[in-house]
This record gives sequence, structure tokens and C-alpha cells, in this order.
Amino acid sequence: MTGYVVELEKATLENDNFRTVLYTAQHSQLVLMTIQPGDDIGLETHPDHDQFIRVEAGNAKAILNGEEHNLVDGTAVIIPAGTEHNIVNTGSDKLKLYTVYTPPEHPDGTIHTTKADALADPHEQH
Repeated sequence: MTGYVVELEKATLENDNFRTVLYTAQHSQLVLMTIQPGDDIGLETHPDHDQFIRVEAGNAKAILNGEEHNLVDGTAVIIPAGTEHNIVNTGSDKLKLYTVYTPPEHPDGTIHTTKADALADPHEQH
């Protein structure tokens, strides 16, 4: 099959892994994430990657270069390359989101069950 077709909302809501890379193309990558209550993605900056995030369930805040924005189901965030950012789950339920990186950020097929797994992965940049 050329390309990739998925019921994205369903896949996002069913994902319980911290990170699941669904599809990697030459110039972009689709990733599902589940952030536990009170946890976050972790403060990061992608010098050469733009990132799009859409929340499918939960409440969070996006911190972009120190500026905070509330996120709820249906909210989208675009993070230009070079922007220091973090996504923090501010709710009492799991935060479910998907993200698109351009270009790809993670090795194809990456699955991190927990944030600790992601931090321990030698293939990841921290």
C-alpha cells in the first residue's frame, strides 16, 4: 500500500503506550502518545523538526518558550523547529494525543510502554 490509512481518533484513544510510532515516511512521522496524570512529555527542543500535536482526550497545558496554553479534546498545537516545549497532563485522566513530526524524530517502529522506557532508550535524544 502506498501511504498509510488509519482511524486516527480510535487508534489514539486505544493507545496506552507512552509512545507508539505508527508510520514513518521520508519527510514525516505519525506518533501516538499517552501521558499519565501529573506527568509530561519532558522539556525538549527540536532544532530541525516542526511538530503538530492534537489532543484526543484529557486536559493539559502546552508550554512553548515559557508561554502556557490550556489544551482540551480537539485542541491542536503547532511547534516550530527551535521552540522549547513541553506538554503537561493537568487532568486526573490519561492524556491521549497524536503528533506529526516533520521530518521524522524517532526510529521507525518505536514503542515505549512508559516514559521511563523512552528515557532509557539509547536511540532517543534527551
